Amino acid sequence: MSWVKDAINNLQAGGAAQVRPVGGSMRGRIESGQLVTISPISADAVKIDDVVFIRWKGNYILHIVRDISDDRFLIGNNIGKINGWADRTNVLGVVTAVED
Repeated sequence: MSWVKDAINNLQAGGAAQVRPVGGSMRGRIESGQLVTISPISADAVKIDDVVFIRWKGNYILHIVRDISDDRFLIGNNIGKINGWADRTNVLGVVTAVED
């Protein structure tokens, strides 16, 4: 997933990233191949229903924050799957725009 490397590099440099992720787990909210803008965010500013770019079990995914508890976020996709709890230190950015 070359878009992941581009996003990580831009976010670590303090800028936003524009990527075209491919997949179906976020369909209805982000369609495969759409242009997605990911912006840096402090984990303290993340809210329920935000789509975050997050490190998850050795990979990086775009998923929805379903719940927040202390220093963790419950993440899931847009088609009903709940992945589980992720530490807030794993959040790299938040989706700020989705375009065709």
